[in-house]
Amino acid sequence: MQLHSVMNAQRESRPFARATLRRIGAFARPHRRRIVQFVLLSVAGALLAVATPVLAGRVVDAIVSGKDSGTVVRLALLIALIALGEAALGMLNRWLSATLGEGLILDLRTAVFDHVQRMPVAFFTRTRTGALVSRLNNDVIGAQRAFSNTLSGVVGNLVTLLLTLAVMLTLSWQITLLALVLLPLFVIPARRTGTRMAGLQREAANLNAAMGTRMTERFSAPGATLVKLFGRPDDESVEFAARARRVRDIGVRTAMAQSAFITALTLVSALALALVYGLGGWFALHGSLQAGAVVSLALLLTRLYAPLTSLAGARVDVMSALVSFERVFEVLDLEPLIAEKPDARQVPGGPLSVEFENVRFGYPSAEKVSLASLEEVATLDTRGGAEVLHGISFRAEPGQTIALVGSSGAGKSTIAQLLPRLYDTDEGTVRIGGLDVRDATHASLTGALGMVTQDGHLFHDSVRANLLLARPGATEDELWDVLGRARLEDLVRSLPDGLDTVVGERGYRLSGGERQRMTIARLLLAGQRVVILDEATAHLDSTSEAAVQEALAEALEGRTAVIIAHRLSTIHAADQILVVEDGHIVERGTHDELLAEAGRYAELYRTQFSRPGHPATRNAEGAEAVA
Repeated sequence: MQLHSVMNAQRESRPFARATLRRIGAFARPHRRRIVQFVLLSVAGALLAVATPVLAGRVVDAIVSGKDSGTVVRLALLIALIALGEAALGMLNRWLSATLGEGLILDLRTAVFDHVQRMPVAFFTRTRTGALVSRLNNDVIGAQRAFSNTLSGVVGNLVTLLLTLAVMLTLSWQITLLALVLLPLFVIPARRTGTRMAGLQREAANLNAAMGTRMTERFSAPGATLVKLFGRPDDESVEFAARARRVRDIGVRTAMAQSAFITALTLVSALALALVYGLGGWFALHGSLQAGAVVSLALLLTRLYAPLTSLAGARVDVMSALVSFERVFEVLDLEPLIAEKPDARQVPGGPLSVEFENVRFGYPSAEKVSLASLEEVATLDTRGGAEVLHGISFRAEPGQTIALVGSSGAGKSTIAQLLPRLYDTDEGTVRIGGLDVRDATHASLTGALGMVTQDGHLFHDSVRANLLLARPGATEDELWDVLGRARLEDLVRSLPDGLDTVVGERGYRLSGGERQRMTIARLLLAGQRVVILDEATAHLDSTSEAAVQEALAEALEGRTAVIIAHRLSTIHAADQILVVEDGHIVERGTHDELLAEAGRYAELYRTQFSRPGHPATRNAEGAEAVA
């Protein structure tokens, strides 16, 4: 049902706005010098293309009139020289069109890539990766064809067409006009086929993006594991095949429509050629037209209908390219919610404080951060915008550790995401070192603040590359130093290629604890002064947790820290513990103070350490007795 509704929505054809053409012009403007060179070469090539049939007609006249053989040889040599010049111009023109097309690919890809990087995290949580990658690859290449193929064909053929018509009219205006009677047969199918092909192109692009997304998800290590665990490979195959068959059907329809169109136009061209030979021969036999003129008209007619056929087919190519441009611009039109101010300042040097002042926040709705086509839905989810944080206020002095605890979904991770400005507050202020994070430059903010999440994400690259992400200029000694401090040196030295060992997609060739220590090593290498730990030990066994805790102790030394933890045993020593429930801070204090209050924190503590005789249980019970 979902696929059916999406496809129905995408079948709706809409006219292309002039704004799209203006934006294409803006991308082409930096290449205008080469475009002018290209047009001039196309004109020169068209002149040479028209000259050959005229000279061929003169050769025939020279033979019929019995002129000396030297004239025929000279005309033949001139035809040969023109052919050489035409070939050289064609190669140069092709180089210019390819340069223009590849330059456009570079501009579009970098524009989309840079723009997507500025999008908020909410964009990536909603968007299907395969659909986004398809915009960056397939659609950009489709747009490029407008310049590398279509532009060269349109300009060259248009000039050839006009020059050919002019010469034909001078030879015999009667035969030329009769040959043009069939011209409407080119225009009418071209308009209808172009519109139809644009709709098919749009649907095929969306289906290919959907298949790419499905493959990206199912072929990743966690996706493949999920499919195998729940035993649905046959269902997955059926669903994928349904999309693939639809793409196949569209491909067949597209190929047949193009073939029928070109075949019909070729047939019309052949009929027109028969008309020229018949009528021109009749005129020649009655002395009103030279035999060479008939030959020239016949050759020129092929030069006339070939460009007409190409220009008629070019509408199909142009419409397809416009679909690709439109899909690329659709992404570029999404406004990033997080933007650096023109007068942004550097985060202050030295130890840094962290402060939240009356912060209120709600996650943005889908229409602000996403597109229906990137989510593969007919319409976007209208939910969102409801406030999830209500007046959050706290302060961590330089070097202090603040711990956030509470139920799942209480808002702890949301608080953590506001500090590195993954989202912006709706009300209130988040400060680092006394500076509002919205007034800080992105580079100085990321340079001052590091974050370790519970999934310990790594790229499918070497250990070295994953570490250098934090500080590209780090030396080999510095890499080994942070690996030692993260309790990973022995492991990495035992790997087949040491620092150059590839860790696999998302680091899946390492254990959970090893991945976490890799992210901690990366944090140590970056040397950031504020550290956020979001459930950094949530899914680790006791042995791995102990190793990670040792590495964390190294990472937190001398730094301001915000720690989110479900395991309360990991935050005993925090300078201040904040209990968050339903977006409010309901309790705050040290571990001992909160146990003494016998409130929500004490309840959470008892729940985790409820074994009879456990020391933590006795502490909690003693605190309640005192209270």
